Amino acid sequence: MKKYILTLGIFTLIGVTSCSEKELELSPYNSVTDSQAFETQTDFDNAARGMYARNVGGLSGLSGGSYYAGSSISLPDIMSDNAIMSRTGRLSNRFFHEWRYNGDIAWDLWTQAYSSIRRANGILVNINKLPDGTAKNNFEGEALAVRALAHFDMVKLYGKAFTQASDSDLGVPFVTSTDPTARPARETVKSNYAKIEADLVKAASLIGSSNGIYRFNKAAVYGLLSRLYLYEAQWQKAADAATQSLALSSSPGSIANFSSIWKDASNDGVLLKLQIVDKDAVSPGVEYSQSSASGVRSEYVVDFDLFRLYKDNDVRKTAYIGSSTFGGFRYNNIIKYFGRATGNANVVDPKVIRVAEVLLNRAEALAQLNKDADALKDLNTLRASRYIGFVAADNQEGGNALKTEIDLQRRLELAFEGHRFFDIKRKGLAITRSNWGDRFDGTGTTYGFKSLGASDPKFQLPIPTNEIRTNTNVTQNPGY
Repeated sequence: MKKYILTLGIFTLIGVTSCSEKELELSPYNSVTDSQAFETQTDFDNAARGMYARNVGGLSGLSGGSYYAGSSISLPDIMSDNAIMSRTGRLSNRFFHEWRYNGDIAWDLWTQAYSSIRRANGILVNINKLPDGTAKNNFEGEALAVRALAHFDMVKLYGKAFTQASDSDLGVPFVTSTDPTARPARETVKSNYAKIEADLVKAASLIGSSNGIYRFNKAAVYGLLSRLYLYEAQWQKAADAATQSLALSSSPGSIANFSSIWKDASNDGVLLKLQIVDKDAVSPGVEYSQSSASGVRSEYVVDFDLFRLYKDNDVRKTAYIGSSTFGGFRYNNIIKYFGRATGNANVVDPKVIRVAEVLLNRAEALAQLNKDADALKDLNTLRASRYIGFVAADNQEGGNALKTEIDLQRRLELAFEGHRFFDIKRKGLAITRSNWGDRFDGTGTTYGFKSLGASDPKFQLPIPTNEIRTNTNVTQNPGY
C-alpha cells in the first residue's frame, strides 16, 4: 500500500492505493506537472487512465471519493421527485432529500471534479511533447472532453440554470492550470458555458471515433455537446450536435438487449461508460440500496407516481424496478445498479452518455423548433426500442402533446442516472412530489418535504465550507 498526497490547486486530496508499483510511480498519476511524467505515448496513456479513474474513484486501484460511481447518479434523483426515502433504510442522504444541506453538509463534487480537471490539464499543458499526429490529437481531445464534462457537472450544480442566469450570476472557477498555488475565483455561469462549449467543439475536431466506450470518443463528445446546447436552449445547435453523434452510433439499445445493459452483459446503445473492475469493490448503486442476508435493504425506492408511469410492456420497468420484502414490508426497489450476473453486489459500470439520451436531446430540440415530424420520428425510434408491440401509427402526437411525451420519455429513460434534478432546474420548474408513501402500493410514509419552488436558492447547492476556507477567492452561494 502506498499513501500519496495530491495538491490540486484549490484543495489537497489524500488517498490510498493498492495497484502495482509501476502504475503508482509519482509520474504521471499524482505529479502530472513533472516534466518526466510526459515523455512517451505510454506516459500519456497512463495519464489518461488516471484522468478517467478520478471520475469514478476506485478505478484501477485509485481511491478517494466517488464521482460517477456514486453521488452523481443518485443525488439528482434523491433530491427530485423520482425517489422516496425508505423508512427501513439507514436514512442516508436525508439532508439532500429534504433540501436541508449547507456548507458543512455539502455534496463534495467540487473536490472530485477538480481532481479530474487537474489530471486533464496535466495532459493538456504537456501535449506538445508528443509529435503531431493522430495520437496527439486523440489525447488532447480526450483531455478537453473530460475537463469540459467536469466543469459542466459543477456549473449545473453550483450555478443557476443557464437560461435563468444573469450576466453576473456566478458559476465555478474554470481551471486550465496545474499550478498548485493558484487560487482562482468563481467565473460567471455564462463564461463557464462558453468555455465548456469551446473545449467540446475543439475536442470533437481532434478526438478519434474508435476509442471504445471506456474513453471519450467522437460520438460521445457530440452527445455531450448536444446536452450542453439543450441546457442553453440553443435548439438548432443541440439538434445538429445530436445528429453528428447519431451518425456514428444510432441504436438506443434493443428490447432484447436492454436489461443486459445494466448488468454489463451488453453495451448496446452505450456511448461512454466508466469501467469498474470487481476487485475495486466500488458500488455505484449503494446509495440506492444494499443486498444482505435479510434481502434488499433500500435507502431510496421508486416514487409511486413514477412507478405507475411505467407500462407493463415497457422493458424499462423490469430493468429498473424490482419488488421485494424487507423488514416486513414490500418495496419497489431501484435495481438499475444491482450489479453483474457474477461478482460483488452493486458493482457495475456507470453509464455516462447513452444513445437514448442523444435521441431525446434531438427530439426535444426539434419539437422546440416546431419540427414535429422529425421530433416524432426520434421519439418513436426510442419507444419502439422500449415498448413491446409498439405501433408508431398509433402514436402520432404533435404540438404540446408531443413535448409532454418527450418530457415523459426522458424521465422514464434516464431515471436514476443523475438527470432529473437538472432537467427540472434547466426548465425553471418547481419540484412537486407526490402524496404517496414509500411502500410498493403507495402506502407507508410519504415525503416530509414535498416541494421546492422554482426560484428557491436550494437549486444552487452550497460550496463546501472547507473549499472557501482554503481559497478565500471563492464566495458562497446566496442562501447559505
